[in-house]
Amino acid sequence: MASFLETAWGRAMWNARDHLLDGLTITLQVTALGFIGAVVIGLALCLITMYIKPLYWPARFLVNFFRATPIICQLMWVNYVWPPLFGWPTSLFQAGCVALALQSAGYLAETFRAGIEGINRGHIEAGRSLGMPAHLVMRRIILPQAFHMMAPAIMNQFMVVIRSSTLVSIIGVADLMHWGHHLSAEWFEPIGIMSTIAVFYIVVIGTLSSLFKWYSERLRNRYV
Repeated sequence: MASFLETAWGRAMWNARDHLLDGLTITLQVTALGFIGAVVIGLALCLITMYIKPLYWPARFLVNFFRATPIICQLMWVNYVWPPLFGWPTSLFQAGCVALALQSAGYLAETFRAGIEGINRGHIEAGRSLGMPAHLVMRRIILPQAFHMMAPAIMNQFMVVIRSSTLVSIIGVADLMHWGHHLSAEWFEPIGIMSTIAVFYIVVIGTLSSLFKWYSERLRNRYV
């Protein structure tokens, strides 16, 4: 600790620790809201493409569009084009969350589709033979098994959202990476400062990955 504070960049980061903690909080908030939005939108697009045939091609276009466009372009569109057209989003924070949600939704839609199609048809027919309505079959039979199979891919996409969240600083969101850029420009010590910022991300991703793996094991013990 003493050697860390003896460096110029170490003192700079220590003095700015409150800003860095606030930035870390915003990073986690943007990641969580963006991922939740991605799950909701991705699942909706998946179900539309699988079960609502008249809307198949519009939904398919959106999935391909979200997957094919760079996150930076989506950030720019949502932040600068959407407000004049739709009057929303009304803040940089909202724009960052929406852009992250849209890009990941395209990937998660394909993940959900593969998971649902991988369910044994006999299980679905058994539920229907018991008189279960379609929504109950989906909730009690299809989604629990599909989520178990999709868990690694979903976790991987969550990690992608965390790493992609570093780009919301481009539109002015004061996340952790924003303060890393700010301190680097102020103290001209980008290597030390950005390396420390990287450690923050490694700890966060490692912790969340361990928690998700533990939860996946619980699901495996429950449904397998």
